Amino acid sequence: MLRWLRGLRAGPQIPDAAWQATLARYRFLAALPAADGVRLRELAALFLRDKRFHGAGEFTITDEVALAIAAQAVLPVLHLPGGLNWYDDFVGIVVHAGEVVARRRVTDVDAVVHEYDEVIAGEAMEHGPVMLSWQDVLASSITTDDGYNVVIHEFAHKLDMRDGAVDGCPPLPPGFAGTASGAAARAAWLKVLQAAYEGFREKTILADRFGGEPPWLDAYGAESIGEFFAVACEAYFVNRARFGAEFPDLPGLFDEFFRPDRA
Repeated sequence: MLRWLRGLRAGPQIPDAAWQATLARYRFLAALPAADGVRLRELAALFLRDKRFHGAGEFTITDEVALAIAAQAVLPVLHLPGGLNWYDDFVGIVVHAGEVVARRRVTDVDAVVHEYDEVIAGEAMEHGPVMLSWQDVLASSITTDDGYNVVIHEFAHKLDMRDGAVDGCPPLPPGFAGTASGAAARAAWLKVLQAAYEGFREKTILADRFGGEPPWLDAYGAESIGEFFAVACEAYFVNRARFGAEFPDLPGLFDEFFRPDRA
């Protein structure tokens, strides 16, 4: 497994056959401009060099599994200053064959403890590993029309967590969107994102409770603004055209962060 990376610390090269197979399966990666494709391949190789993959249960990490995850995981940081430094708070990536049932324990505002089971396709832990379902990673090859991508979702959470809070606002650079301070940058970001989130949440509630038209994006994004950010990132990277039609104010905002050169 990953024999072509053993012992390499600088300048690793992904075999062309393996890379082309990945692009063939995940067409949204193949559609990137040529220069972006070169950069994606370089970052994916460095990601594979620095991260450690673990198969849960009897699941086996193959070259196909590791490369598919790496290529999609580095897409959000492709143009971010610092690149893979955004992911330097963890090393481990745990891959399950399919979805996982996670036991949850929450305390409400009245100090009542609630326990329940949640079926999850992935999970990102602050300063900890990322968990992914291989079944859902594979599904990302055919769900671009729905704006769904579990890898991008979980790694968007990793970006959001960099400042210690999962609140839909990753750490923003100085002068973001022409602002004069960090507080102003955050306020500008959340003003746009909050409005989009509230509209999405209202549409989700109308569909769930009153039989209204369901939203295009995964309704899980209505759980919180942090989840909405992650769900929106999925669509932004895999189906920008539909994303822009559904949320016209968000592509420009995300470009300011993810593509400062374009913005």
